[in-house]
Amino acid sequence: MALIRKSDIDEVRSRVNLGDVVGEYVTLKSAGVGSLKGLCPFHDERTPSFHVRPQVGFYHCFGCGEGGDVYTFLQRMDHVTFAEAVERMAQRIGYQLHYEDGQAATDQGNRSRLLGANEAAAEFFVEQLGSEEAEIGRTFLGERGFDQGAAQRFGVGFAPQSWDALSSHLKAKGYTEAELVTAGLLSQGDRGAYDRFRGRLVWPIRDLTGATVGFGARRLREDDKGPKYLNTPETPVYHKSSVLYGLDLAKRDVSRGRQVVVVEGYTDVMACHLAGITTAVATCGTSFGVDHIKVLRRVLGDDSGLGEVVFTFDPDAAGQKAAMRAFSEERRFAAQTYVAVGPEGLDPCDLRLTRGDDAVRRMIQGKKPMFEFAIKQILADHDLDTVEGRVAALRAAAPVVADIRDPSLRPGYARELAGWLGMDLTEVGRAVQTAGRSMPADGADRSGGSPQGRH
Repeated sequence: MALIRKSDIDEVRSRVNLGDVVGEYVTLKSAGVGSLKGLCPFHDERTPSFHVRPQVGFYHCFGCGEGGDVYTFLQRMDHVTFAEAVERMAQRIGYQLHYEDGQAATDQGNRSRLLGANEAAAEFFVEQLGSEEAEIGRTFLGERGFDQGAAQRFGVGFAPQSWDALSSHLKAKGYTEAELVTAGLLSQGDRGAYDRFRGRLVWPIRDLTGATVGFGARRLREDDKGPKYLNTPETPVYHKSSVLYGLDLAKRDVSRGRQVVVVEGYTDVMACHLAGITTAVATCGTSFGVDHIKVLRRVLGDDSGLGEVVFTFDPDAAGQKAAMRAFSEERRFAAQTYVAVGPEGLDPCDLRLTRGDDAVRRMIQGKKPMFEFAIKQILADHDLDTVEGRVAALRAAAPVVADIRDPSLRPGYARELAGWLGMDLTEVGRAVQTAGRSMPADGADRSGGSPQGRH
């Protein structure tokens, strides 16, 4: 990204009222001439020690020592980069930024237009959910335990079956067809552009700042020959490999509680949040990958190893593959990684519907360490009633134990593996040592030797 001119950074900082920005996150009261105070958003306290001085453009907490300007505040609260914080404040006050290469100013203007189109589309979809045509969508939500309040909380909407209902609405607001195609709201066909989402429930996908960058849409009718879930394509503002649904809602609790729960679908995120698991997020039509990890590490503050990342997977073959993919990336986290599987293979949405909120909470509380889950998935693929099967299982599972990044845990897992296999601990320990010596030094292959490894 091109560098923003320092003079612009300083100018935006001087024009923004820090008290107004902080006041959107913290309840502030007067603390004398030119000073405001409130409860610190960065640590738990009962007596306000967080002071803001709008005229100076600086805040400071006398309890935890946090302090800085408006950019620092946004970086800490919303986990955005410095450049993103500057651009947000520039957009807030209507200031045109200048960049070192001159091109990025145009790019930023285009980005604002695309985000504006997405936000207008989200509002349109929400309004349409109340229409007569959307009864099928409301029924779908109701059958899964979601009432009108839940739909409003998560911004769920409905895309009419019409080929041009959305495009006509947005063009009337001043957006061009080219902009709507670029935003992924329209698709191009032989007869021209048409609405990409039609006759579907629609979930807005937002970035860390809360800006709507794309959508996920669920098929409702049997005669809809499209995919079950249809997402926004790659656009200048939507990159599915780095976006997590629900993170805009979960980020503060993730940061405070140092835990994130990764589920598989939009309705699973809704079910978890409604059940009190407000740290749940989901990928958007793609596998959990490296870029998702980078985003979560920013929000977790993942450098001390004190955090938790809990994955939920279906117990079927696809879920097992997803679990092993997640395991292959486990070392990229400093946080401890776990897996939670619902009883009888129920996902969070179905679990909440059939057994209530408590069952969802118990599912997450019953999480198992990622390594234990990965080992048991490998063992399940082998016939442990035969000598040949046990030996093959040992060879497949030993690299997983050898790859545990905390060396103090390896002996314990070696003992567990010996018990699960019914084999001598010495033999298992020898296999683990051999696997450790033969592993790539850079840990490039983290599949644990499983036939379900990297996909």
